[in-house]
Amino acid sequence: MAREEENYYGKHGEPRKFDPKFRGPIHNRHCTDVLCCVIFIVVILGYIALGILAWVHGDPRKVVYPTDSYGQFCGQKDTINENKTSLFYFNILKCASPIVLINLQCPTTQLCVSKCPDRFATYIDMQASYRHNKSYWEYYRQFCKPGFNKPLKSVAQVIRDEDCPSMIIPSRPFLKRCFPDFSTKNGILTVANQTTFKDGRGKTRNVTDLREAANGINNVLDARSVGMKIFEDYASSWHWILIGLFIAMVVSLLFLVLLRFTAGVLFWIFILGVIGIIGYGIWHCYWEYDHLQGTPGSDLTIYDIGFQTDFRVYLQLRQTWLAFMIILCIVEVFIILMLIFLRNRIRIAIALLQEGSRAIGYIMSTLFYPIITFILIAICISYWAVTAVFLSTSGEPVYKVMANQTLCKYANLTCDPETFNTTNVTKLCVGAQCTFAFYGGESFYHKYIFIFQLSNAFVFLWLVNFAIALGQCTLAGAFASYYWAFRKPADIPTCPLFSSFGRAIRYHTGSLAFGSLILAIVQLIRIILEYLDHKLKGTQNSFTRFLLCCLKCCFWCLEKFIKFINRNAYIMIAIYGKNFCTSAKEAFFLLMRNVVRVAVLDKVTDFLLFLGKLLVAGGVGVLAFFFFTHRIPVFKQETPTLNYYWVPLLTVIIGSYLIAHGFFSVYAMCVDTLFLCFLEDLERHDGSAERPYYMSKSLLKILNKQNVETKRH
Repeated sequence: MAREEENYYGKHGEPRKFDPKFRGPIHNRHCTDVLCCVIFIVVILGYIALGILAWVHGDPRKVVYPTDSYGQFCGQKDTINENKTSLFYFNILKCASPIVLINLQCPTTQLCVSKCPDRFATYIDMQASYRHNKSYWEYYRQFCKPGFNKPLKSVAQVIRDEDCPSMIIPSRPFLKRCFPDFSTKNGILTVANQTTFKDGRGKTRNVTDLREAANGINNVLDARSVGMKIFEDYASSWHWILIGLFIAMVVSLLFLVLLRFTAGVLFWIFILGVIGIIGYGIWHCYWEYDHLQGTPGSDLTIYDIGFQTDFRVYLQLRQTWLAFMIILCIVEVFIILMLIFLRNRIRIAIALLQEGSRAIGYIMSTLFYPIITFILIAICISYWAVTAVFLSTSGEPVYKVMANQTLCKYANLTCDPETFNTTNVTKLCVGAQCTFAFYGGESFYHKYIFIFQLSNAFVFLWLVNFAIALGQCTLAGAFASYYWAFRKPADIPTCPLFSSFGRAIRYHTGSLAFGSLILAIVQLIRIILEYLDHKLKGTQNSFTRFLLCCLKCCFWCLEKFIKFINRNAYIMIAIYGKNFCTSAKEAFFLLMRNVVRVAVLDKVTDFLLFLGKLLVAGGVGVLAFFFFTHRIPVFKQETPTLNYYWVPLLTVIIGSYLIAHGFFSVYAMCVDTLFLCFLEDLERHDGSAERPYYMSKSLLKILNKQNVETKRH
């Protein structure tokens, strides 16, 4: 078996270059990956320019206000539509779905109105009663085109020219658009308590014909009601939610402190529990195997009965339980052998976990650094979202010919509403109209909106990964300062976190940007693959599905590998101040020379931190459940009355998990940094007076090593 300490010599037997003046993180540094730093700064300046360009051309009012067939906003102040806040559709039956409506692609005239219609009416009925009752027309005309005042114009011509709707139906505004006022009465769909209506073309139709045009609107309206109740719950319980999150923060801190003393106990309890559970499984399989002896049909083999959809059939066979028992025995033996042969490495992993708790205890400011990372990421997300909105709302109004596509060759072609009536289109295509379609343009900027959106997403990924990389490098430098302090805590430098942050920004922005760039490229490719998979889902063949699945899997693995390499490269950058590629190479080969230790440490750390997250989120969640369901007598009077108690409960549970994840991510970074420093310590030093070990006494004891001198002169 390999020696516990890694060989100080290189792969060919020559001694590794040793710096006798090495005392941990190097302070006399130089800038690394300068070219990438320059590119990164230029990209940021370009990103700012893109935001300004989008701000100049974009108009977020297009998101807030609906637009009529003339490209005018409904409800916008200081316009003719200021008091007309709702969008009315002449013939909602032409609209296929709410998505079409919201995207303003419904092939019917759209008009801004002050209020939605509240009754059933048709143009035919209005015209029939006009001579003796003009009030009918006064109400109906508000849903006609502005300026139209020919109530006696023939119905056929009105419908052809779309001067007025052929019918109006009771509606209510939603998302500032008039949708049919659906309701259910005795299980029957109705509109204003009616199941039929006149379509204004001489036919009586059922209200179910409106269902396809307004599919899902009732569900969305109900969701709005639920949303209001959720908002009320947050308004009445927000202070209790904050108290729950504060408790989660305190519990997370306590768990990190307890890990210093209980890491070993927790791990061995887990291992013994797994061994006990597998042992019970072996006994149960043997009991089932013995119990089925003599049962008719139990001696058949799996091959004899073939494939069965009811898997309970296999449980009636002795061979099945024998196979289960053999598999569990192999797993049990493997775990026991692993514990026997890897016991020292497990002890080292536990000692490093305990050392990590001590390091955080001496540098408590590191626990709050994730707040800085969160702020940086929040800024990136906000800038990306605002830029995306302005880009998506850029452009001039585009008008297209609305007509029957099978009868009119000009249908869907671009037109000019000011000159449309003077063209031959209205003569060749009876009833054709020049209607607002969408916002766009023919300029260079408008042609490459998609490229700009893609660039916006890519730079966003790059900046987010850079913020995370900066945090990892900063924390690594602070914890490395702890490890390489010969006398702890006396030799720990003043403000190690602030000093590490300054070194990372001043000298290694280029290296952090380089690693973030590689990761951002892979993530962008993954997003594009997901987009293609979504778009081609209905048309792709089996080979295409298989190819996309393989590509998605490969790039997922590649992203995980790059994150692993980047994380350890940032640690080496924080210690030695070398460029990204050199640091990544040295970290990778250092870990590969200690691959077993790496695997053991990762599994032990992952288990304990996962256990901690479950304890924090689960414990605080149970407490919140008893509180919000009035099951704690002491706080029964203070508990707010809620519509849905699960709203604050889920908020507390998710928030507690995120808080625990934030604290434990610092702890995981601490352990990874100390581990790399520990491996470097083993390879650089031998315990002599010239090269003493910097590791703690507990690690020296586990490795059966000692320093000739216990203190430095």
